[in-house]
Amino acid sequence: MPEGRLSVITRGPAHAPPVLLLSGGGADSATLSWRHLIPDLARDHRVIAPDWPKQGHSRDWKGIAHHAALRRCVTAVLDHYDVDRAGVVGMSQGGAMTLDTAIEHPERVERIVAINPGGVLSFAPGYHQLLWLTAKSRLLNTTLPGLMVGDRHKVGLFVRKTLFAGPAPDQEQVIDEVMAEIEANGAGSSDWQNTSIGPWRMNVDLRPRLGEICCPALFIAGEKDIGVKPATTIAAARAVPGARVELLAGQGHWANRQSPERVGRLVRDFLTETEPGS
Repeated sequence: MPEGRLSVITRGPAHAPPVLLLSGGGADSATLSWRHLIPDLARDHRVIAPDWPKQGHSRDWKGIAHHAALRRCVTAVLDHYDVDRAGVVGMSQGGAMTLDTAIEHPERVERIVAINPGGVLSFAPGYHQLLWLTAKSRLLNTTLPGLMVGDRHKVGLFVRKTLFAGPAPDQEQVIDEVMAEIEANGAGSSDWQNTSIGPWRMNVDLRPRLGEICCPALFIAGEKDIGVKPATTIAAARAVPGARVELLAGQGHWANRQSPERVGRLVRDFLTETEPGS
């Protein structure tokens, strides 16, 4: 792309139904979010999983990877692999871009799964301004998170307290993977996260247009998610005509890594069902 090169994982039969997997922000990547789902879906799907700009292996990127830039990344990846329509699965930041794709490019989307999605949040006055100042401050959004580099204890606390809400089957491996990502690429919030919030309101708020989504939709909410409250995800699901919502007991924000088999089963069943709601 004009700003740089995107790293994309592709797996599965070339002529199988395509599915696009969109990971989260911060110290995430396609490999981190979808380590378990990629091989599962690749048995009978054409899996396409990009690293967002400035994340994973898509590091060399000129300019700001804001919402409009990520939107162009989604369509560019679909175009590059000659995919007219795909199932789209996203979590957090990727969940926001999943919803956005269904709104802006409904002709490219078969059905969607949004896991604890961003882009549907609002905050109380005062707290909103505090978050905006944090997003604007390099000290708060990059330097201080960077203190986790090389400290497995701090990374472990971050994973267990912020991303999970209980043990994961491969929790120690997850901590190792996040630590390796932070050591390689640093810690902190993504451009999308930093630019999604303005001084007085959210710059990215998809809620007024959720009613335009016309494809089958599944929302997955972690019952104990502290980043995107389950009530927020449920409210977003109710705004989408005919959408289904699954509330996962005991799950946090990164439910696809905390309970990969459970989330994977929900995703697979939804992508392969013959009729929505069957």
